[in-house]
Amino acid sequence: MTGGAALTASGIGVSFSGVAVLRDVSLDIAPGEIHGLIGENGAGKSTLGKVLGGYYAASTGTLEVFGARAQAWDPLLALASGVAIMHQELQLVPELTVAENVFLGLEEQRFGVLRRTEVRRLEELMAASGFRLDPNAIVSRLPIADQQKIEILRALAREARIIVMDEPTSSLSRDEVSQLHVAMRKLRDEGRSIIYVSHFLNDILEVADRITVLRDGEHVKTVPAAGETRSSLVAAMLGGGKSETPFPPKVRPVRAEPILEVMNLVSPGGANGATLTVGRGEIVGLTGLVGSGRSEIARAIVGADPAAGGEVRVRGAPYRKRSIRRSAALGMVMSPEDRRKQGLVMTMRTSSNMTLPHLARFAPDGIMRRRLERSRATRLIEHFRVRPPDPNGDVSTCSGGNQQKILIGKWLMENPDIVILDEPSRGVDVGARERIHFAIAELAAGGTGVLLISSEIEEVLGLAHRAYLADGGRIVEEVIPEESSEAELLALLFQHQSRRHEAAPA
Repeated sequence: MTGGAALTASGIGVSFSGVAVLRDVSLDIAPGEIHGLIGENGAGKSTLGKVLGGYYAASTGTLEVFGARAQAWDPLLALASGVAIMHQELQLVPELTVAENVFLGLEEQRFGVLRRTEVRRLEELMAASGFRLDPNAIVSRLPIADQQKIEILRALAREARIIVMDEPTSSLSRDEVSQLHVAMRKLRDEGRSIIYVSHFLNDILEVADRITVLRDGEHVKTVPAAGETRSSLVAAMLGGGKSETPFPPKVRPVRAEPILEVMNLVSPGGANGATLTVGRGEIVGLTGLVGSGRSEIARAIVGADPAAGGEVRVRGAPYRKRSIRRSAALGMVMSPEDRRKQGLVMTMRTSSNMTLPHLARFAPDGIMRRRLERSRATRLIEHFRVRPPDPNGDVSTCSGGNQQKILIGKWLMENPDIVILDEPSRGVDVGARERIHFAIAELAAGGTGVLLISSEIEEVLGLAHRAYLADGGRIVEEVIPEESSEAELLALLFQHQSRRHEAAPA
C-alpha cells in the first residue's frame, strides 16, 4: 500500500423509507490494496458498496476519489473516475454473447461502425485473469457460476483503479476462487484497489491486506488482516449488544403434529435435497448465509419455482403439481422477501393489495364487493397498526415498515394453516419489527404452522421453537434455539459453507 488514499468515505449515512441502513460510516482505501468488507447479513456491506459505485446516494457524509470530492455521484461518473462495481445480483444481458456482455458500452468503433473486436479483446483479458469461457456463448444458456465470471471480467474490462467486488465467489468452485485471488493480487500489484465484500471469511483472511467490519449499519473496526482470525472476525461482527426489539414469550404447541413435510426437495432454482418439517402451531426457523438457498427452498415448496425432485406433504397428503394458486387454496401461503418487486403492486391502494390474492371471495361474479373489501382491509390495518390507517391510501406512499405489514397482512386475510415468511422484518423500524414479531407469535398460538426464513440469526433464535440451518440448498443442521447462541450458529454456518466450497469440483 503506497501513497495517499485512493478513496475516502467520511460519515456516510443511508436511509430507505425512513429506516437507517448505514450510520456515520467512514473508511479509507489505499492504492494497491485488497480491502475486505465483512459483516452479518443486513450489516450494510452491499449498501456501502453501491454508494461507492454511485448506485445509491448517501443522505449524509462525503466521498473523495483520488483526492477529488465526488459530487452528483452516479455509476457513469464513478466509472469515469475509475470506480467499477461487480454486483452481487448479476447485471447481464441474457441474449447477448459473453464477449458482448463483457465489453458492453466499451465497443471499439471507426467512423461510427463497430469493429467487432470484442472476441479478441476478451481472449486477451481471459489470458491475463486466468478465467476461461466461450466468447461466443449466449449468456442465458450458461450456468450461474459462468455468469458470475462474466461479471468479474466486466469489472476488469473497465480498467478501473478501484473495483468493488460484492460476493464475487458465491457460485465459484475452489479452483475458480483461487484463480480470482491470483487475478486480484495481480491487480493490486499494478496499483489498483479491490474492495472485497464477502461472507467467506477464510477467503477474506487469505487475500485481504486490511479488513473493515460493519455491524447493524455502523463501522466497528478497520484492522490489518494479518492480526485477525475467523473467530475474532465473527466476534466483531456479532458484538455483545442485544436487540432493541423485545421478542414475545414462546408458547410451545401442546401437540405439534406435522402440517408440512418436505423430503429431499430439489429445484433448478437452488433447492438441493432439502428436508424439513413444520408442526401445527409451531414456528420453525430457517437461516443461512448469502447464497445458502433459503428462499429457493421456500419457493419450491409453494410452487413459485418448479421442483425437479423430492416430495411435499400438506396435512399428511402428497402435494404434487404445486403452484401459488393451488398452495393458497390448500391453506399454504408465502410472503416473499422483496416486497416491492414480488409482494405488492405499488400503483394500487392498500385495500386492493390486501385482497388481490382473494378475488374469488371478494368478486365471485366479477364485481368487486368494495364495502366488504374495505371492511376486511380495515380490520387487518388495525391489527397490524398500519400508518396511515387508510384502506384507500396509495401503498407507495407508506413507509417500508408499513408496506411490510400490508404485505404480511394480505396473506393472512384468509387464516391460512401454513405461513412461510421470507425476511418478514427486513428494512423496517423497531416498532414495526415488534408488531410483526408479535403477529407471528399470535399466528402460531392460533394453530398456524410458521416457517420463518431470516438472515438475522437473532430473530430466528428469539421467535422459533426449532430452527434449521441451510447451506447450498440443503438443510445441514437442526438446532434448538434455547440451547444455541448466535455466535455458535454463525460459526456452524461458516463451517458448512467452507466445507462445501472446498469440496466443490474444480
